[in-house]
Amino acid sequence: MTQSVDNPVSPSRFDQVIDRNGFNAMSQVGYRDYLFKGEEINLTHRQEDLIMMWVADMAFPAPRAATDAMLRRIEHGVFGYTANMDDTYYNAFNSWTMRRLGWGFEREQLFISSGVIPALFSLVEIVCARDEKVMTLTPAYGFFKHAATRHQRELVTSSLVICDGNYRIDLEDFRQKAADPKLKLFFLCHPHNPTGRVWDREELCQMAEICFENDVLIVSDEVHCDLLRMGNTHQPLAGLYPDSHSIVTCMAPSKTFNLAGMQIANIVIPDPELAERWKERNLPVVNPISLAAARGVYENGEEWLDELRVYLDGNFALVKSFLSEHLPAAKFNVPEATYLAWIDIGSYFPETMNLTRFFAENASVILEGGEMFIANGENRIRLNLACPRSVVLECLKRMRDSIADTHNLIRQIN
Repeated sequence: MTQSVDNPVSPSRFDQVIDRNGFNAMSQVGYRDYLFKGEEINLTHRQEDLIMMWVADMAFPAPRAATDAMLRRIEHGVFGYTANMDDTYYNAFNSWTMRRLGWGFEREQLFISSGVIPALFSLVEIVCARDEKVMTLTPAYGFFKHAATRHQRELVTSSLVICDGNYRIDLEDFRQKAADPKLKLFFLCHPHNPTGRVWDREELCQMAEICFENDVLIVSDEVHCDLLRMGNTHQPLAGLYPDSHSIVTCMAPSKTFNLAGMQIANIVIPDPELAERWKERNLPVVNPISLAAARGVYENGEEWLDELRVYLDGNFALVKSFLSEHLPAAKFNVPEATYLAWIDIGSYFPETMNLTRFFAENASVILEGGEMFIANGENRIRLNLACPRSVVLECLKRMRDSIADTHNLIRQIN
């Protein structure tokens, strides 16, 4: 049965709208600096009435598997220096990856980081000299660029191409750039942010073998790997090359269970020499509450995650239906993974423009336009759909109305 766009809400734990104002939430108060660099913006709604669809965390409470584990740890009462010393956390996470992804790794290969982003920054410094280069595929997550350029390393980009509505790798361009002897590191985003592609086995092997041939280390950011549309599967890159020392895998409970603020990520480094260099630069200490939460969700969070995935699928179906009816010139494919909708709305604008600013000022919707994704994102927007369905619907209505108002103004001028 197809659900009406005008009545999209079904009872779910994810339907509750939670006010995040007053809690120092980055999504609520960080947009002025990150999106607009502190520049003045003309908002028509009060702060509390803005719709936040930009930063990639969820508007949902974390699962009880996390909060119960945190409460048990808090009740212990002692919060001294903590490290991942025994096998309990490894057993929980490795069991998770074996069960969900069919991939496991050795205990000594697991390192805990305060996040995937800090790990990317650290790996650039460890692997690349000042005159060496880092590559990624564009459009791309902005911190791939920052990890390189803030350490004075050059970022090289290989643009994805659209074929039959889907993003594909330009293998000839990729091969040519990987052959540069100055290129030492490739940031692979798998599943891909912002497009939502889950790279298939053939694509993964093509990229990996080109990198191997050119002695390029692959850092595979797989932080979205648990957030698949129902029926899809994820293949960890390292699982295809279990004997390779040329792949570093980054995963985390942050996106999967809305624990980004806990600042904990899993970095799997199979190369013993690289692992030693990592240990020289990264202290092993971890927040004890974060460690407890991460272990809790890997042991007991599966049911919550599968319910979340069904809910997200419904949000994506709503966006697809709404755009087809109200903004039919928009180009949108439901992504294979992530909770991020990547939408081409260029047909509604006479020229390339800053869509981040347009929707902030004309719809009071805070989102990320394609200009935020390094390159190759013109005329596109990224919407975070990890929020109650009623919020998604209100966002879409505001966007539709702002586009309609702009078109009416253009007609009046002409």
